[in-house]
Amino acid sequence: MKMLLKWDLWIAIGIFAQILFSMRFFFQWLASERRKQSVIPVSFWYLSLAGSTVLLLYAIHREDPVFILGQVFGTFVYVRNLMLIYRKPAT
Repeated sequence: MKMLLKWDLWIAIGIFAQILFSMRFFFQWLASERRKQSVIPVSFWYLSLAGSTVLLLYAIHREDPVFILGQVFGTFVYVRNLMLIYRKPAT
């Protein structure tokens, strides 16, 4: 009950971010089922980046250093994976 009384825009943003971040597993599962093998689609990395970025903003707002550190590291990993995917091959 106490949690419901503290509901505000930031809680809604945090829940949205967590749903966005979790959707990456749904898309990965669908892509794997379609190919009948384990694959990681590009959408996985975009959802990871979007979700972790919004979660990072939420963590900064909450001033939670543990949560901030966890999201900062992941964000760099997701950006790097997208860079590797779109990198032009050396000629």
